[in-house]
Amino acid sequence: MFPGISVAAEGLPLFSAGEPWAVKVPGNPAPIAVGSTTMSSAEALKAGLRGKALRIMHFYRDLLWQSVEGHYVPNSGFLEDVVLEDPSFLTSNQPSDSSEGATCESDVQQSCVNNENTEGSIDVNGAISDACSASMQNDSENAAKEITTDASDLKSTANVDAAKLDIELSSLSIEDVDSHLDRCLLQALHTTVKDKDLPMPGSTLWSNHVLPCRPSGITLDIKKSSHKKLSKWLQAKSSTGLITVKEDKYKKEAMLISVNRGHPEYLQFKPEKRPVEKVVQVGDSAATESRSQKALEVVEVYKSSVHVNPIFASVGADTGKLYSASEATDIVFKYIEKENLVKQTNKATVVLDATLCDALFKGAIKKGSTYPTEIHKKDLGATFINRMQAHHMVTRGGESVVRKGVLKTVQIVTERRQGNKKVTKVSGLETFLIDPEALASELQKKFACSTTVAELPGWFIAWSV
Repeated sequence: MFPGISVAAEGLPLFSAGEPWAVKVPGNPAPIAVGSTTMSSAEALKAGLRGKALRIMHFYRDLLWQSVEGHYVPNSGFLEDVVLEDPSFLTSNQPSDSSEGATCESDVQQSCVNNENTEGSIDVNGAISDACSASMQNDSENAAKEITTDASDLKSTANVDAAKLDIELSSLSIEDVDSHLDRCLLQALHTTVKDKDLPMPGSTLWSNHVLPCRPSGITLDIKKSSHKKLSKWLQAKSSTGLITVKEDKYKKEAMLISVNRGHPEYLQFKPEKRPVEKVVQVGDSAATESRSQKALEVVEVYKSSVHVNPIFASVGADTGKLYSASEATDIVFKYIEKENLVKQTNKATVVLDATLCDALFKGAIKKGSTYPTEIHKKDLGATFINRMQAHHMVTRGGESVVRKGVLKTVQIVTERRQGNKKVTKVSGLETFLIDPEALASELQKKFACSTTVAELPGWFIAWSV
């Protein structure tokens, strides 16, 4: 999940959906799992870094790992039920200042991703870093050698980038950091923060809007400012009237409620033109194109039944084929033309012979009632189709399915739970070839809410706000 990932100060690295990435524990160079990304970096930023980051395919101590003879354990941090930091790795990479060590580690890993453009790895509680670990192989000894080599490369890179970061941070005073924070906020409010996106979590404002607006070569750390915490900084800006901030009592997080675009600070600030948005626009257009390829098409079709089989046999039509409503109507009119059943005195009326009368009304007329002898042409088609077996064909992209019966609609129900919490339940999605997991993820991003999927007589999705 994206909330479990700590992004480096440089921001999220570029990646596309379906890329293989590895999962690592901070302080341990060996991966504990591998998976594929569920979305691109542009889509992840647009979603506010919420939802699923990886679809896990293989992890430490799973059935695949257990099926190999001579199970390989990378280091002493890999225990039977948990993976912890590797003491030997921490000892050889211990920085002089622990507070800047975490920032330095994130910077190193992010720099490695940008330079090599290879697969990456995600720290479960730490930063997204480069896949310095080797690709997984069947031979555990070869994998061990490659992981050891990559870990040494990480150490050497860390020493160089840590020195650069120390120089950069030491050159900024507290006043300088405060000034950069204010300028980045104003730049974001002018360029990327739109009123339609509000309210917005403070963490989303920071990672998706404020950090991308920082000057080139500057690493912003809220802890280096006079405010020390993101919530206190936002509250300070709220006290000036520039923005309105309110704490979410459930998430215990500061929320940006509104922006005072008539505030003197906002009016006096002249935003810089930045070409960063083009990357997001490319991702959005690709996503739009992908959605258009998955257009939904639903068609009602019909199959011959025992009631109308004699009509189909008489005109030589295939009784095992599926027909649209118009095609089925054409068949019954072919029979009428063949048997010359149109009433001569009234061309809009059809005279019913025994075969056609049975096809339309046998079993549908109460006992003792008289069978009709003629029917109007406008009623013939609908009556004939009602005597056939109803089916429906659903097509989405390249996938198509035909099901017996009439089309079932999606059921949407809302409920109230404890704490005046509203829950919306949706069922019947499988009819329209909708993947419940994918829709749940999309709803989670769209409405910033939690979602769950449960298997019922039909797929079921519930989300709460």
